[in-house]
Amino acid sequence: MLQLLALLMVSLSAPPPDHKDALIAALEASQGHYAEVARRIWREPELGYQESKSSALLAAELERSGFRLERGVAGMPTAFVASFGSGKPVIGVLAEFDALPGMSQTAQPTREPIAGQVAGHACGHHLLGTGAVAAAVTTADWLKSSRTSGTLRVYGTPAEEGGGGKCYMVRAGLFNDVDAVLAWHPRDRNDPGMAHSLAVVSANFTFHGIAAHAAAAPERGRSALDGVEAMDFMVNMLREHVPQETRIHYVIKDGGDAPNIVPARAVVSYYVRHPDMAVLDDVLARVLQAADGAALGTGTTVEHEIISAYYPILGNGTLTALQDANMRRVGGVRYDEREREFATELRKSLADLSLPLGSEAAILPHDPQANVGSTDVGDVSWTVPTTQFFAVTWVPGTPAHSWQAVASGGTTIGEKGMLVAAKTLALTMADLYTDPAKVAEARAEFDRLRGGRTWRSRFGDREPPLDYRK
Repeated sequence: MLQLLALLMVSLSAPPPDHKDALIAALEASQGHYAEVARRIWREPELGYQESKSSALLAAELERSGFRLERGVAGMPTAFVASFGSGKPVIGVLAEFDALPGMSQTAQPTREPIAGQVAGHACGHHLLGTGAVAAAVTTADWLKSSRTSGTLRVYGTPAEEGGGGKCYMVRAGLFNDVDAVLAWHPRDRNDPGMAHSLAVVSANFTFHGIAAHAAAAPERGRSALDGVEAMDFMVNMLREHVPQETRIHYVIKDGGDAPNIVPARAVVSYYVRHPDMAVLDDVLARVLQAADGAALGTGTTVEHEIISAYYPILGNGTLTALQDANMRRVGGVRYDEREREFATELRKSLADLSLPLGSEAAILPHDPQANVGSTDVGDVSWTVPTTQFFAVTWVPGTPAHSWQAVASGGTTIGEKGMLVAAKTLALTMADLYTDPAKVAEARAEFDRLRGGRTWRSRFGDREPPLDYRK
C-alpha cells in the first residue's frame, strides 16, 4: 500500500507530457507512410498547372483526415484549400507539388535520365507538399485531441515554378482572413533564418513579321526573329545601366521553322528580377521599351503577356524566431552507411564542396545566398504574416534545379529532411495556437514593415496561364 501511495504521489507531481514531444512522436510514427506519398509524386513528376495526380493525392490525404476540401479554387483545376477546425487563430500552411522540365533523373548518384520522362522534381516540391500535409494532419489530430481552438488551412498551390499559382490565390482573396502562414523549402542545408527573395516578373514577347523566301525574295520579308534578336541585344546593353541587384534572363522559345523562310513569328520569354518591387517596375518598363524599339527597327510588331509577377518575401522576425527555436529542438539528420556512400559518390559531380558532408546534422547560420531566387510565397507574405525555412533534403553542396537534387530527393536522404521540416512546421503551429500573443506580435510587425504598402497585381485580371508549360 505504501509503495502504491508513493507511486501515486510521483505520478501526481510529474509534469504532463509535452505536447511537442507528442507531435514529434506522431510524425516519426507516420514517417513511412508520408515517405511513400512523396515517392509516388516523385515517380510521376508533373509540370505546373498539370499536377492532377499530385494534387489529388495530397488532397485525398487531407480529406481522409477530416479536412474540408475546396478544389479548383481561383480558376486553377489543381489548386485547393483544405480546412480543419474553427475559430481563431487561422493558421495556413503552403504546399507545392509542381516539377521542372528537362530534369528527368533516377535516384542514382550519377547522371541517369529516365527514358521517356522529361520532368523531374529538381526543386523538391514532392517533399515540400507532402511534408506540409504531414505536419498539418498531425497538428489537426492534436487540435482535436487537446480541444484546442483554431482553424488550420492547407493551401495546395500549383505552378510555383513560373506559373504563379499563389499570386492568383492572393488575388482571389483566399488569404484575407488568415493570421499567419508557414512555409518551408527543400535545400542542401538546415537554415531556419529570416527568409527573403527577389521580386520577379515573367513575360513572353511575341513578334510578328512577314514570311518570304529567304533567298528568292528576302526584300519582301520582315523577320520576327530579327525583332527578337534586336530586343535581346538592346536588353543586354541595358544591363550596364540598371541597379546592380537586377537579374535578367531570357530564352528564345520560337525562332521560326526553317532557315530559308523569313520567320513570320518568334517568341522570347523573359524573367526580370530585383529585391524591390518598385525598382523592378521601372526596369520592366525599360525592357518593354526595348521590345517596342526592336519592333520599330525591324518592321515587325510585338505584343507581350505578363505570365506572373512575384513579390519579394516580406520576412517576419516573430515567426522566424519560433521556427528557429523549433528546428533546433528537432535537429538535423543523420545519414546511415548507405546514404553516406550515396552522398560521397554524388558529391564527385558537384562544383562547390565548401559545405562539408556531415553538415546535414547541424542547424547552420543563415545563408544570404538563399535570398537570390524568387517565389510566389512573396505574394502571400505581403498579404499575411509569413515565414519560410529551409530543410536539408539534398546532399550538402547540391544546387537547386539540378539532376543531383532530383536524385537526392528520390531517396531516404530527401525523406529524412522532409521529416525535419514537418516536425518544425507542426511545432511552430502549436506555438501559435497556444500563444495568441505571438500571433498578435507577428501581425504588428507585419503592419509595421509594410508601412501602408499593399499587394497589387501586376497581371491585371487575366486568367491563370494554365498552358504556360505546354
